[in-house]
Amino acid sequence: MLAALTGLGLSTAAGLNAYIPLVVVGVLANVTDAVRLPDAYSWLSNWGVIAVIAVLLIAETVLDKVPVVDSVNDAIQTVVRPASGGVVFSATNAAAEFERSSWMAENPWAGWLLGIGVALAVHVMKSAARPVVNAGTAGVGAPVVSTAEDAGSLGISLAAVFAPVLVIVALLLLAALSCWVIVKVRRRRALKGAGSSAGSSAGLTRTPPPG
Repeated sequence: MLAALTGLGLSTAAGLNAYIPLVVVGVLANVTDAVRLPDAYSWLSNWGVIAVIAVLLIAETVLDKVPVVDSVNDAIQTVVRPASGGVVFSATNAAAEFERSSWMAENPWAGWLLGIGVALAVHVMKSAARPVVNAGTAGVGAPVVSTAEDAGSLGISLAAVFAPVLVIVALLLLAALSCWVIVKVRRRRALKGAGSSAGSSAGLTRTPPPG
């Protein structure tokens, strides 16, 4: 159960930032006993790999705080974040072999699919929310929200490793935030539709100038 919560938490964090949970897992696997990676995922703890991921993390951190650029980055990350979620979920659940969790140990593909699904769902929510934030704050909110997302990704990653039960709280908060985002997006689309209809009606009823 705790191994599953760890995987869920890390894949949720990957949906917010693909690289933070990878760095967390890699570093902790090196310097602590909190993360035990099986041989198939030992590359995650290689310092060279961690350095490359850290460089990508820096680039992601900068790009995600620039309005418009953040949306382009989100489009690119549609592949990267779910893939990262699959890796960290599968790696940590593959590590459940140490705990003799039979079904997950015998079916590692399940961890991949669950990790991809969770990370993709969080990524979609993040991508949908960002244009709403940018439009509502004239772009000023982008760096603030991005920083909060990065902090959330780091916090969830650490909680997933050291206090997996807290992942349940994080998932509930994200679910509530998802509902809020959906409502905001729908309202925005409704207002756009109403504005377009009003503009069209005004154009049709405009009195032509006298000849």
